[in-house]
Amino acid sequence: MSDRLVWLPFDPAELSDEGGDPPDDLRYEVVDPTEHVPDSVGEVRFYVPPYQVGPRVGDVLPRMTSLEVVQTLTAGVDNVRGRVPDGVLLCNGRGIHDTSTAELALTLVLASLRGVPGFVRDQDRRVWRTGWHPALADRRVLVVGYGAVGEAVERRLVPFEVEVVRVARRARDGVHPIADLPRLLPDADVVVLTLPLTDETRGLVDAEFLAAMKDGALLVNVARGAVVDTDAVVTALHAGRLHYATDVAAEEPLPADHPLWDAPNLLVSPHVGGASSAMWPRAHRLVRDQLHRYAAGEDLVNIMSGPY
Repeated sequence: MSDRLVWLPFDPAELSDEGGDPPDDLRYEVVDPTEHVPDSVGEVRFYVPPYQVGPRVGDVLPRMTSLEVVQTLTAGVDNVRGRVPDGVLLCNGRGIHDTSTAELALTLVLASLRGVPGFVRDQDRRVWRTGWHPALADRRVLVVGYGAVGEAVERRLVPFEVEVVRVARRARDGVHPIADLPRLLPDADVVVLTLPLTDETRGLVDAEFLAAMKDGALLVNVARGAVVDTDAVVTALHAGRLHYATDVAAEEPLPADHPLWDAPNLLVSPHVGGASSAMWPRAHRLVRDQLHRYAAGEDLVNIMSGPY
């Protein structure tokens, strides 16, 4: 029996499809350490934390004395990054959520622009009310965080006859740096946030950022809640200047008495960007491929931190 133990949050049989099977020279256990920590915790070499249970997935890390790799199922790793022991590779779930998150981003954009939340409320009241709403066509859309998710968002936006302006941490061909935001924001009709939460991006969307946006513009957040200064966006919404559609909040679940709920021109979804039927096939493929690389002693992909 292999001494290389892998903890998975799902049955290893789910890693098998037409693309292959997981390596048979590793040992597997299905574990959710937020529910129960088996005695084998000190033997774990490769840890795949459960999806969407927050920072608690990192509580077990100090007890994993044989750990070599942490492979998250999320693109963001802010819930575990500071807790991964020295010498352990941390890999993220880049590629797992691109499709699903981009679909939701487009849904939030279209629903907000075309007034769908109002239609639903009118339907509940059995009210037939027509009106004028802006189209997505002919709009300038700023995608802030032009990584894998940002690229997926752009691919879905282009058929809607929009102009996409790309922004990332650093400038590259066809992509503006974040430092250019003050001059880009005044001309954007829609701003879509797809960037990770880091020390640099925390609170990036503050009162100054919002003030630079044009009147009536739409801000869409499928990144992380803490990227946006919630108090500042609540103030901007009550001033009637902007519209906001968000899948995330700085505090989740968003408390029932939070002032954001009462703000006008708001659409909230409960952090479901990655939670669709598109997620698990992509998650299983990534984990399986990573395990094959690990078993063969090859370089892993999606490395966020660790020894190089």
